[in-house]
Amino acid sequence: MARTAVTIKDVAREARVSVATVSRALNGHDNVAEAVRQHVIATADRLRYQPHAAARSLSSRRTQTIGVVLPDLYGEFFSELIRGIDQVARAHRQHLLVSSYHGLPEEQGEALRAMRGRVDGLLVLSPYSERPGFLTDNLPSSLPAVLINTNLPGTDYPVLSIDNYGGAMAMMGHLIATGHRRIAFICGPENNFDARERLRGYRDALKKGLPGAAPWELPGDFDEASGYEAAKRILQAEDRPDAVFAANDMMALGCLYAFNQAGLRVPADIALAGFDDIPLARFVHPTLTTMKVNIAGLGGGAMQCLLRSIDAKDPVPAASQTLVPELMVRDSSGPPQPKPEPTRR
Repeated sequence: MARTAVTIKDVAREARVSVATVSRALNGHDNVAEAVRQHVIATADRLRYQPHAAARSLSSRRTQTIGVVLPDLYGEFFSELIRGIDQVARAHRQHLLVSSYHGLPEEQGEALRAMRGRVDGLLVLSPYSERPGFLTDNLPSSLPAVLINTNLPGTDYPVLSIDNYGGAMAMMGHLIATGHRRIAFICGPENNFDARERLRGYRDALKKGLPGAAPWELPGDFDEASGYEAAKRILQAEDRPDAVFAANDMMALGCLYAFNQAGLRVPADIALAGFDDIPLARFVHPTLTTMKVNIAGLGGGAMQCLLRSIDAKDPVPAASQTLVPELMVRDSSGPPQPKPEPTRR
């Protein structure tokens, strides 16, 4: 004998609340006391209530789905970002539809257009686009969207960003204050806004803190392999730098691996620093000095902003929020050690 499906009325009767309260609680609306929300959710779970997605979409004209468009899905940065987005989404009973254009700017529009009609709102991280039309050309103007770490002058969309320039300046200030005078920098991708801002911070801090010092810049691509290759170039140099500042932690870890292979001690022989504070940075040896970005918090904050925009009856005014990274001084950036005197016969 087939089991009768549990309805929203069954949940309301069991929880001793109205059907409207059950609906608001399960759909993540704010006008429900948290204790009531948890009671309703627990009751629904106990009864194994499964909302009818199609019927709910027809009645509310919502898909209960949020689109997330990222330049890539590889690496701990994007893993942490999605984790933060998903935590808020789950708390509000929202689903995620995630797409990536794999770092290829020309495929960005295709990824955006794939979201049409499928989502209630959109989170977009695009370090490659600086023209206002990249969203409006590909999406209906009625679709709420929030930009993450995206440089888009004059945009009508809310933007949550990282202070990449200020973070790079702070890291350079730490390395200079620690006593390092020859500081190499491993760059990120040339067409990436974050990478350009961190490079600008490196250059300006060098001019300010070490007037006359020549920049030492090496190419990188925000992955471990490019950090490893940059380290090999440093190892081949006749006069190595005192310290290496990598534009992100993934490149710093690739660099650390190359130094370890070569028998170079960090920081006794050469100091090392990164940017982002991915979880792995605390568990390598030596622990990595870096600029801490609350990556999961960045994703969660963007998701909360988007949900407010979706629920608002009137358009939410565009606003920018900049997250300031925190300097995390660990073992990898100790002061330079005096070089041993050559032995005399």
